[in-house]
Amino acid sequence: MKKLLFVFYFFALQVGAQDSTPTTLPLVTLEGQTGGRLDGTSWNSNEIKDKITVLFYVDPDEKDLNEPTAELLKIEKFPLEKYASIGVINMAATWLPNFAIENSLKQKLKKFSDTLYLRDLKKVLVKEWGLKDDSSNILLFDKSGKLVYKIMGKAKPEESQKLITLIKDMLNK
Repeated sequence: MKKLLFVFYFFALQVGAQDSTPTTLPLVTLEGQTGGRLDGTSWNSNEIKDKITVLFYVDPDEKDLNEPTAELLKIEKFPLEKYASIGVINMAATWLPNFAIENSLKQKLKKFSDTLYLRDLKKVLVKEWGLKDDSSNILLFDKSGKLVYKIMGKAKPEESQKLITLIKDMLNK
């Protein structure tokens, strides 16, 4: 019986980690030695507001892990006046040299031109937001900047669909 309760408790924790209850994450800033925008200017997580925002936090070695979800989001063509996407590159999670990552980013910029790209040079979001390191994470924020949904690691098809459904629901409010 104890084993059954433990399994139920563990399952409840896992489901709770993926629910859509808005959560406020700690404020983070990427600037200087910790990273920032590709042009070298700083970025602050307070900027995640006023639009529904999807943030991909990616180890360059795992850049294709959630590409199917990114493609699904692109197909939706959400209105840019209400929706934003951010790609954060976990630069400290790879052995790849910066110039190789820069070349890969140029390709991403062509494909996903409406995405804001950032560099995290010191795993700030891993430490401050508890994101999965050496992987790919997808976070959905509401218009107030609260975390609504997260996928840590490879997104299952049903998780990708839930992400899209949540975005549509928030856009229609």
